[in-house]
Amino acid sequence: MKTLKIAIQKSGRLNEKSVELLKNCGLNFENYKSSLISPVSNFPLEILFLRDDDIPEYVQDGIADLGIVGENVIEETEVDVAYLQRLGFGKCSLKIAVPNNNSIATLEDLNGKAIATTYPVILKKFLEEKGINSEIRTISGSVEISPGLGLSDAICDLVSTGGTLKSNGLKPFADVMSSEAILISNKGNENDDLIQELIQRIQSVLRAKETKYVVLNVLKENLAAVTALLPGVKSPSVVPLAEPEWVAVHTVIPERDFWDRISQLKQAGAQGIVVMPIEKIIL
Repeated sequence: MKTLKIAIQKSGRLNEKSVELLKNCGLNFENYKSSLISPVSNFPLEILFLRDDDIPEYVQDGIADLGIVGENVIEETEVDVAYLQRLGFGKCSLKIAVPNNNSIATLEDLNGKAIATTYPVILKKFLEEKGINSEIRTISGSVEISPGLGLSDAICDLVSTGGTLKSNGLKPFADVMSSEAILISNKGNENDDLIQELIQRIQSVLRAKETKYVVLNVLKENLAAVTALLPGVKSPSVVPLAEPEWVAVHTVIPERDFWDRISQLKQAGAQGIVVMPIEKIIL
């Protein structure tokens, strides 16, 4: 039987979440910190632990069938790969930031200015689209210190919380792109049966993270009002209770709507609301 290869980050901000996702898909493997390859014992898959910058090219060249990597890395390496699934973790933004006391107020003010970055390809595209002529200075390592050292007038770097910018006397100035972890494959293999089976597992885990399983009790006279608020996966399940005038309703609620929907349910007559996490949802 064919064995797939999936490349994930060996260390760094995406490693832990990538390993967690694959284990939640029911895959049994060891996260060998000192090894480049870990076989999965219950699925025809091998996991390659690589530098994130190498993952897109490994996938493009067919050395790995799949990869989990930040969208910013894909765009910077300019590879030709297929985007299969956004994974919802590793979210951050690539931003241009300037010193707090800087006179730069508009994008046009960046004309003739030097911008330090570890993402010259993405920054160049952004500046060209905006019609801005800046000098791009490629720096490896911490770019936040470059304005303070007189190496640049601004920086372009990944921002998650903004704490690093603030501690270096910088402020966000312009959004260049948003990024998150992406499942990618080499072009032409998107419809491979094993890849589709793995995608189905991944999607079931992602759906579960986005929803809550809810059980509640309600008088039959209030059932229509309550079920109108609960579409469920297809529709809510209604189960009779020992007391003939009462029923139990089982459903799922999207995480984003959870607290607003709970308040509405209580107002509609729901009682004894029990909320539980969901491990997987398979459609």
